[in-house]
Amino acid sequence: MSRLLLLSSAMAGDTGYLTYTRPLIDDFLSAHPVAITRALFIPHASVSRGFDVYLDNVRRALEPTGIPLESLHNSDDPVAAVRSAQALIVGGGNTFALVSRLYEAGVMKVIRERVLEGLPYIGWSAGANIAGPTLCTTNDMPIIEPPSFRTLALVPFQINPHFIAGKSAGHHGESREERLTEYLALNASMQVLALPEGAALRREGDRFDLPGEHDAWLFTDQGKQRLPAGETCHALLDPVAADTP
Repeated sequence: MSRLLLLSSAMAGDTGYLTYTRPLIDDFLSAHPVAITRALFIPHASVSRGFDVYLDNVRRALEPTGIPLESLHNSDDPVAAVRSAQALIVGGGNTFALVSRLYEAGVMKVIRERVLEGLPYIGWSAGANIAGPTLCTTNDMPIIEPPSFRTLALVPFQINPHFIAGKSAGHHGESREERLTEYLALNASMQVLALPEGAALRREGDRFDLPGEHDAWLFTDQGKQRLPAGETCHALLDPVAADTP
């Protein structure tokens, strides 16, 4: 049974780093049928800061959860580290860098396999985006070319983190809605779940919920639909498709 907690961002409004995520993470991990005593952090989306610094920041922020963090970048055998992990936490940063590095480390396939077996997966920003079939709805600049745009396909729809509705006055570039509409014009069979900052999606097997206080948006080639926070939304999605490559 797949267990996912996908967070739009590490911060919401003027809250501290990962502050709003802590109760969501704590509840998610404590609900696992087997006690989790450690988690494997994947810092590979970070570009401007070193992995050690990123790990230290996340360790401090999540210390109240009581879950010790190890890091994939400290392992001599990344595949073995993923295979032995009790939970995965994938941080944000640049999605293209993250995907490129996961392919380089040879762990993209094994992460998918383990999560489909029931390994808890937590990701924010880029870490949430790669839970979809591809990285095509990331907001990031393609600063490196990964071997493939295909990602984990842990859900059957695309994820757009940090979603912002509308556009600021005087801005003449495309709005986020316009960019997602362009994606759907060329990928009409897909759906895109847009998560504003502070929004989250939780998957427990075939059940999808939107914990927290921030609504999400579902985009299809027919338009967009608001998904209210705190409600179950699995009826709008096809959970069976998420388990096919």
